[in-house]
Amino acid sequence: MNLAKKYLPRYAYEDYRLWEGDWELIEGVPYAMAPSFGKHQKIAGELVYQLREQLEHCPERCFVYPELDWIVSEDTVVRPDIMVMYREVEEYLRETPELVVEVVSPSTAQKDERLKYELYEREGVKTYVLVYPDLKKVRAFSIVRSRYRKFFDSDEGKLELKIKDCTLKIDVGRFW
Repeated sequence: MNLAKKYLPRYAYEDYRLWEGDWELIEGVPYAMAPSFGKHQKIAGELVYQLREQLEHCPERCFVYPELDWIVSEDTVVRPDIMVMYREVEEYLRETPELVVEVVSPSTAQKDERLKYELYEREGVKTYVLVYPDLKKVRAFSIVRSRYRKFFDSDEGKLELKIKDCTLKIDVGRFW
């Protein structure tokens, strides 16, 4: 038996609500969120701008949410950098978003590439995008038969995202 699992406390959403600072809770384990840096915010802001601008012209009404808590379950709460939903969210998200974007730093790479990748895949997030400011690269995955499949891996060009009946073309070169 793994001793850490045996002796480490597990937390729930009710605990999470009382914590000070920025945290995520994944299957009862708390994770301190990394500080946000200028290049991280610049890229996230650019992506939110491009998404909102293009979603305005779609027949489906979609909403872009930067850094909104998604309560996945009673022991899992994450705060992706960006999410897209088909409905307005008043407080916290409790349904699976269509799109999740994480801007990856060296300190968050393992969590974003493995832990959150598996969590988002399991929860059925249709499109998961990882943006790497230090590498100047974007990777995007979509669900195919309940598993993620990579469909974009580049530092330039147009990332095409399908949100219901809308095709969005994100200019990756504008991030850098």
